[in-house]
This record gives sequence, structure tokens and C-alpha cells, in this order.
Amino acid sequence: MNAESLIPGIDLTDIVGSITVFFFLMIRIGAFLIASPAFGGRYVPLPVRIVATVVLTLPLFGRVDVPMAETFASLASVPYILAEIFIGVTAGLTLNILFGAAAIAGDRIASTAGLGFASQIDPSSGGQTPVVAQLFGLLLTLVFLSLDGHLSAIGIMLDSYRAFPPGQMPDPAPMIRSGITAGSQMFLLAAQVMLPVVGILLLINVTIGVITRSAPQLNIFSFGFPVTMTAAIVLLFLTTPGVAAAFRILVENGTSMLTILIGDLANG
Repeated sequence: MNAESLIPGIDLTDIVGSITVFFFLMIRIGAFLIASPAFGGRYVPLPVRIVATVVLTLPLFGRVDVPMAETFASLASVPYILAEIFIGVTAGLTLNILFGAAAIAGDRIASTAGLGFASQIDPSSGGQTPVVAQLFGLLLTLVFLSLDGHLSAIGIMLDSYRAFPPGQMPDPAPMIRSGITAGSQMFLLAAQVMLPVVGILLLINVTIGVITRSAPQLNIFSFGFPVTMTAAIVLLFLTTPGVAAAFRILVENGTSMLTILIGDLANG
């Protein structure tokens, strides 16, 4: 019996084609992980993102209709690759824009309370951020993870391969509409979070201004600043349940917006 018939083999062309298709499937989920919050922060090492992308792509390999491997040997595949990048980045930025509500609310509260100078390096962005904004960001991340928002977002992205298979050109209108909607929701939620604290601090500042105007011997820095800062800390403590509830709504809106985005892409 011939020895060659007993040894199974795989053609090298098939191996290269399978690897090419696998890399093509990784583009959308990889772009999403890079652009999304919690996954795309600078504190997440690049090898962790790569491993996560590979692991999440494994269940899709062989189950999703993709173009033939020969398609990627020509420039005709460039539009398909860019389309996958745009879909993943749009979905990730939609969540990232919504998460910006925590930073805006914390920054405005810190400025009103006179705590704008209390800033440090934010590991997620790499820039100077007020401590209050970082605390809000940590609380939002905690709510996002505790509600399994990361699992829901990843599940929606994996389902998107079935709703909108790779190798198709998406309509840019749903992606643009998703970004605009996320921006409006960001400012609305930021206002809902910061207005109770900022409104009371504004009344306190007006009261302090009237007192220091009627009694000039009271130094505004030695009298007003401790009162404002103490009031801000107490208000932040009292409004924490309400802020957590607002962040819960933010997470729910984020997952629903991802679902709407993928549905609009699938419906054309």
C-alpha cells in the first residue's frame, strides 16, 4: 500500500485561504474592541485585545458567509475591509460617546465646586482629568460591568455577523445617525447627572457672594471655598444612588442603540 495514501494532508493554498478569511472576520470585532469603552482604554494591553479578538472570532469561523479567499488577492477587497472597520468603529464610538456623559458631568461639577485644580492623569485617555470626572468614569464602568453590559455589547456584535454578513457595503446613513443620536444622548444624560449638584452649588455660591458683600471682613477664600467644597462632597454622597440609576439608563440606551444600528444596517 502506498504510504502517501495513509498520511492525510492539507493543501497549503487552503491553509492560507482559511487564515485570510479568519483575519477578515477579526476586523469588525477587533475595531469594536479598540474603539469601545472598557475594552479600548490605554490600561488594556495590546496583547490582551489581540487575544480577545482571536477568541471571539473563533465561534464565527466556518459559520458566517464571507467572500472567497481569492477575493482578498486583489484591490477589490479594500472596500469590504474598510466597511468592516467602519462598522466596528461606529459601534464602539457609539458606546464611547455615551460614556463621555460621565466625564462631562464630573468636569462641570468639579469646576463649579472649585475642584478643577484637583486633577491627575486619566489612564484611559492619557490626559489630565479632574478627579470627580474620573470617579464618575469608574462608577459608570462598574455599572456597565455589573449589568453585563460588556457581554451584551459583544453579543450584539457577534450577532451582527449574521444580520449583516461581511462582504457587503453598508449604508452610511444609519452609522451617521447613530453617532448624532449618541452625541445628543451624551449631553442630555450629562445634564441630568450634574444639574442637581451644580444647581445647589450655584445657590450656595450666590449666598456666599451676598454674605461677603454685606460683610467685607469675611474673606471669600477663607470662608467660601471650604463651604463650597464641603457642600460638594456632601451632595456627591447624597446623589450617588441617583447617579448610579442614571448610569444604568445610559448603559441600557447604549445596548439598545447598538441593536438599532445593526438592525438598520441589516435592513439597508
